[in-house]
Amino acid sequence: MEVVETIEKIRAIILKAKSAGRAIGFVPTMGALHEGHFSLIRAAKEQCSFVVVSIFVNPTQFGPGEDIDKYPRPFDADIEACKTEGVDVVFAPEAIQMYPRENLTWVNVEKLSMPLCGKSRPGHFRGVATICCKLFNIVQPDIVFFGRKDAQQAIVVQRMAADLNMPPRIIVCPTVREIDGLAMSSRNAYLTAAQRKDAALVYAALQEVEVFIAAGERKSKTLISEMEKILKISRLIKIDYISIVDAQALDGLDELKGKVLIAIAVKIGQARLIDNIVIDV
Repeated sequence: MEVVETIEKIRAIILKAKSAGRAIGFVPTMGALHEGHFSLIRAAKEQCSFVVVSIFVNPTQFGPGEDIDKYPRPFDADIEACKTEGVDVVFAPEAIQMYPRENLTWVNVEKLSMPLCGKSRPGHFRGVATICCKLFNIVQPDIVFFGRKDAQQAIVVQRMAADLNMPPRIIVCPTVREIDGLAMSSRNAYLTAAQRKDAALVYAALQEVEVFIAAGERKSKTLISEMEKILKISRLIKIDYISIVDAQALDGLDELKGKVLIAIAVKIGQARLIDNIVIDV
């Protein structure tokens, strides 16, 4: 496995792999790798003959006062994990490689970037779309793998790729969870023992709403109220949002119909946690 830091070198490696007829699978990450990331790498290995993982904490998707300085960076452990998982090359550029001068060109996916996390993190998805566009141009992947936990991110990137006629196919893989249901996230490392215990209520709320939907409840207001009851069991949880939206357009729904995204974002201590389920009603 090679670890490269420059755009020039990763392009040369990709060109050689493509010339040999190898299909490029790409897993973009910000590092602090966990089982969720490994599931994406394994999916890439199953469908592609050459797997690239990027490790880059992208500064343009963090807003003022967010956790970029505290974001976990266990780089050596990440590299060892990539070796173990059979990754072919890790692209780990410094910020100066990706943003060598003042960035004047941005990718903004309108409408889809506004609701859910876009409300409390203005500019976040502009940074996400821009860095993904840059990485797709550099790595030239055939297939890119994202996790469903970051559902809005995946939807934004899928729409960007479609609107800009980008060649890679975007595959969204299932959320990987801890034994108690908490979605795996690099930010889970911020949680104290007490916070970690209460964090399991996020998925418990989503499971509760599944029961209500199965019983025939279709009104979003009622379902959101039931999820609030679960989350408010904990005094440590501060709700950012609970939303029920169309799973493609992300428009809010008063009543469930079609494919629905039910999404939660909460703050627990220093950690902002997100989770969701998709239900076809």
